[in-house]
Amino acid sequence: MKARPVGQVRQSDKSDESDRSDKSDRKDAMNRIEAMFAENARTGQRAFIPYITAGFPDLERTEQILLLLAEKGADLIELGIPFSDPIADGPTIQKASTDALEAGASVVKILGLVGQVRQKTDVPLLLFSAFNPLLHYGLARIANDAKTAGADGFLVPDLPPEESGEFETICRDRDLPLIYLVAPTTPPDRRELIARRARGFLYYISLKGVTGERASLPADLEQGVAELRRHTRLPIAVGFGISTPDHVRQVGRFAEGIVVGSAIVKKIAELRDDPQWLARLGEFVAPLAAAAHT
Repeated sequence: MKARPVGQVRQSDKSDESDRSDKSDRKDAMNRIEAMFAENARTGQRAFIPYITAGFPDLERTEQILLLLAEKGADLIELGIPFSDPIADGPTIQKASTDALEAGASVVKILGLVGQVRQKTDVPLLLFSAFNPLLHYGLARIANDAKTAGADGFLVPDLPPEESGEFETICRDRDLPLIYLVAPTTPPDRRELIARRARGFLYYISLKGVTGERASLPADLEQGVAELRRHTRLPIAVGFGISTPDHVRQVGRFAEGIVVGSAIVKKIAELRDDPQWLARLGEFVAPLAAAAHT
């Protein structure tokens, strides 16, 4: 895994601006997410982006899992904040969120966990959350506390750009990219809007429907990513339904990032009572990371 010293910043190359947003709003320094993608662009490597649910099976093991993912080659980790009403989540992640909440996971405890993990790894951490928990916590407060803890951005699947102006400004002022989703059904004019507002990277949903493992990837996935590139120079990460090293390799041919979520959460659930659970989880994750990096 590439070393990323704490607090490392890189000067942006004005000839390689990543989006069409108002450049006057951009800071000269990149945060960890942007720096990772910039380094990968330099080396030609794809980003392996695992997703896990914070607090599943419990917060102590979530910390172990985060550190394991970093050790096994994660370039960016999506840390899901559990919520009682699922947003785009399939049954695997829904169940993990329910279990996490029953085990006592909360936004305050998850931010504490981020702070602990940040002392041990510099891999970028993206907080994935429905809007309700963030709004309840307080938008400025969650951004401040996430920044202090060492998180690197937010992905809020039920917050469209038409309604995100306040939180986007709050995040931008704290150098925390707010990541936007683009679906296969998103029309070209909305893709243009989303791309114009985006920072960090764009998340392209590979299929219609909720998260979950799939036997194969959509036949038109590469075409969908190519169409999105007409609107942006930002890196594009693809997620939903990606569950095998072969899937990762396929997507890595045309996208800068590959997100694997349900397959990892399902494996955590299967191994939670196994005395060797952490080692076996590492054996599952390592080939996924290797597929992205080769």
